[in-house]
Amino acid sequence: MIARYLQARVKSFGYAFNGLKVLLLTQPHARLHALSTIAVLTLGTALQLRRWEWVAILLCIGMVWMAEALNTALEFLADEVSLEKRERIGKAKDVAAGGVLITAMISVVVAVLVFWQHLRP
Repeated sequence: MIARYLQARVKSFGYAFNGLKVLLLTQPHARLHALSTIAVLTLGTALQLRRWEWVAILLCIGMVWMAEALNTALEFLADEVSLEKRERIGKAKDVAAGGVLITAMISVVVAVLVFWQHLRP
């Protein structure tokens, strides 16, 4: 019984990693987020951010990735329902994309607040 439970958990991680693979292979913005993530982590390491700064940065990174993943999932589901242009599906996609934009913009503001004090002359 425990072995089945553990197998199911391992399998669920496989699905999650496959989802990340799909996200990166199919979404140009996800690849942009990946490059941004690497750049921010590299800069943060070089500047030796304090613990609270890392918390802020990592929360923002996680929120942007989550928003992008949920937006992509919604788009895949909407396209499965109908590939023809439908007003409410278009609105749903736009709202989800807006959520990603909001999260990304707030993350940029947080990054500026965190990094500015380390980079200013």
